[in-house]
Amino acid sequence: MALKNDRYTYRVTWIGDDEEYAGLCAEFPSLSWLASTPETALKGIREVVADVVDEMKAGGETIPEPIALKRYSGKFLVRVPSEIHRSLATQAAEAGVSLNRLASAKLSR
Repeated sequence: MALKNDRYTYRVTWIGDDEEYAGLCAEFPSLSWLASTPETALKGIREVVADVVDEMKAGGETIPEPIALKRYSGKFLVRVPSEIHRSLATQAAEAGVSLNRLASAKLSR
């Protein structure tokens, strides 16, 4: 049975080696469900997640918070080699935008 009010992040992808669809959950990266159709793969992974959450609750374990419910500041630090930093700063200056705006635009592509 699937979780009530399930807010986890799911994805279904084709696995060529297995010639099946895999249902995946970002919050539970070790879990998957293989099936012949995408719909069955999604249903299967949701049921597996529900079972694991029930087991975790019974064992008093901390249950992962759904990504969709987390708050994000919009800030994160990325370290790059100095040559890349220089190149990006030059590109930003030539485009007349801040380095932050240039990096954000590149990341959103």
